[in-house]
Amino acid sequence: MIGICLSIFIGVIIGFFSNSSFLQMYSDSFIDLGLCLLLFFVGIDIGDNSSVLSNLKKLGKKIWFLPLTTIVGSLFGGFLGGLILPLSVGESLAVSSGLGWYSLSAIELSKVSAELGSIAFLSNVFREVLAILTIPIIAKRIGSFESISTAGATAMDTLLPIINKSNSSDISIISFFSGVVLTSSVPILVPLIIAVFKL
Repeated sequence: MIGICLSIFIGVIIGFFSNSSFLQMYSDSFIDLGLCLLLFFVGIDIGDNSSVLSNLKKLGKKIWFLPLTTIVGSLFGGFLGGLILPLSVGESLAVSSGLGWYSLSAIELSKVSAELGSIAFLSNVFREVLAILTIPIIAKRIGSFESISTAGATAMDTLLPIINKSNSSDISIISFFSGVVLTSSVPILVPLIIAVFKL
C-alpha cells in the first residue's frame, strides 16, 4: 500500500514539474503497457490456482449478486448525494451510475453540461483513488466481496492487481466477472438516467 501511494505521489510531482513532450506523447502507451503487464501477472496467478473454476461453479448464479448489489449501492449513494449536495437527485444518480468508469460517464454527462461531466470525472476518479487506498484494509477487516464492490467497474482492469494481492487468487476471477458486468452496465445506465430525469 505504501508503494502504491508513493507511486501516485511521485507521478503527481513529475507531472506537475515536468513539461516533457515525450511523456505527454507516449503516456497513454505506457499506461496501456503497464496495465497489460499487471493483468498478465494476475492471469498467471489465477491460472496457477487449479481450484478457481470449481469455486466459480460452486457459486453458480450467486456470482451475479455481487455486481447487482454494487449497482444498487452506488445508485443509493447517488440518491443520498442528491439530497445533501447542490445537485438534483437525477444529476447525482447520473454521476453515480458511472460506477467508477470515469472516462465514459464524463463524456456522456458532458453532453448534458460541462460542469456535470467534470463532476462525473472527478467523482469516479476519487472512487478509484479511495479504492486503491482502502481495498487492502476492507479485504482484511470486512471481506473479499466488499473489497471488489469498492472498485466498481475498475475491478476488471486497473484495480484487479490490488484486489488479487489483497485476497486469495480465486477472488480475482470473481472480481474480473463483476468488473465486466459493471462496465457493460455503464453505457446503459448513464443514458437511461439522463432520459428518465430529462437532464
